[in-house]
Amino acid sequence: MIDTLRKTTGLDIYEPSICQAGGVTYFLARRGREKLLGHVAPSERQCDAACGRDDVERAGTIDGRPVCLAPCNAANAARVRRALPFTAPKLLGLATSVGLGDRLGLATPGHVAAMRDAGAGVAPIYAQQSIRELARTRRRPQDVMDAATWGVLQAGWRDGFGADADHLQKPEDIDRTVAAGFTFFTIDPGAHVNDAADTMDAAALKAALAAVDCEPLAASLDDLTRRYAGREFPLDGDEPIHLDEEGFARAAVKYAPAIGHVAAMYRHLSETIDRPFELEVSVDETDAPTTPAEHYYFAAELRRLGVQWVSLAPRFIGRFEKGVDYIGDVDAFRASFARHAAVMRTLGPYKISIHSGSDKFSIYPIVAELAGERVHLKTAGTSYLEAVRAIARIDPALFREIYDFARARYDEDRRTYHVSADMSKVPPADALNDDALADRIDDFHTRQALHVTFGSVLTADDGARFALRIYEALETCEQPHYDALAAHLARHIAPFAQAG
Repeated sequence: MIDTLRKTTGLDIYEPSICQAGGVTYFLARRGREKLLGHVAPSERQCDAACGRDDVERAGTIDGRPVCLAPCNAANAARVRRALPFTAPKLLGLATSVGLGDRLGLATPGHVAAMRDAGAGVAPIYAQQSIRELARTRRRPQDVMDAATWGVLQAGWRDGFGADADHLQKPEDIDRTVAAGFTFFTIDPGAHVNDAADTMDAAALKAALAAVDCEPLAASLDDLTRRYAGREFPLDGDEPIHLDEEGFARAAVKYAPAIGHVAAMYRHLSETIDRPFELEVSVDETDAPTTPAEHYYFAAELRRLGVQWVSLAPRFIGRFEKGVDYIGDVDAFRASFARHAAVMRTLGPYKISIHSGSDKFSIYPIVAELAGERVHLKTAGTSYLEAVRAIARIDPALFREIYDFARARYDEDRRTYHVSADMSKVPPADALNDDALADRIDDFHTRQALHVTFGSVLTADDGARFALRIYEALETCEQPHYDALAAHLARHIAPFAQAG
């Protein structure tokens, strides 16, 4: 079939994309940088039904059947999802899973390659972007969903995937992502977490506890105090959790408003959506770590309030900085994570979610060992870095411009990220040979500079300065990009596939 399609259309055909449904053969083709949805239908009427009537090209016939080519736009992506269910997201449940964020909308074929190389037993999320990233890249939720649909079709991935609307903070964030067809919703109540609770003296703590608004919690402060203060809670496979009065007070001051916010967002989501969905709760982007006792309190309160979730991301000890390995005492992380895993087993079933999970290679074996199959790993920026690595190989001059721009923008763009790069350790581009450019991506300080400046890079001069050139390079020369993604992301996925 592929040779016939090539001869008839005169185009490059992505062979894995060829499939059939309802008597129609679907495929994805390429004309220069442009990608086109193709159909071979039994009749003109069925061709029109498959891709509409607008902007459709008649490319000839095969055995008397019309061959049609249509643009890869939002309307056709929706048609493809209806006709080919494997191109639409689904629920992943409690399976070990990995989120593969895609800031450019070009990465899914490379992510699929990584999953095929290393992901046995792991469920992927191919459509994933946070509200913050959407704002910085000027993309829409629908753009993220459609990019995953076309990537899955191109690569011929038939095993299902999820779609994560990440770091949702307001009801309107939920509304936008529900409309785009997302299936997995990550609620981020970080703005409602009171990190200062960890350092309050007794008087300040008492006053802060008395000021907690308990109405969103559907319980009085006396009720909550009786439920938790001075109590011991058994854990599955570990020593019990002890919450004395001070421990309860700090947990409630720190997290009670966040719990109320999550419950309100969950109710809004439940009332807004007309299909099954999955929920994740994330409190990872805070300054103060979540203790195992606070994890217990947080999860127990969510459960009491009727919230149903599939994964929860505490703020772990140590530093989970963007784009680099774990920073901290790995043995201390192991001991603390073992307690978090015990809380998860006791109050679950749910998965522990590892946010800012890109490149944390030193702790992946620990997480896989202690949490078993109940893990969700979330990555995003590391895929953008691999795109920049591909740029270094395809267009060194463009890479040099991006690199120097990132050095200059870092101090401004780092403000909303947990990073610690030192720009004095990032030499200017003119000090580097072309054959050293791609390897600079592996340098700690360079990685973070490139990681946090993605929004500024992609929107500079309304995209004219870099974005249009980045897309031209990666769309003209796809395979180096896919190869870089496959090699790097496979390293993330493999430890969890082994655990599963």
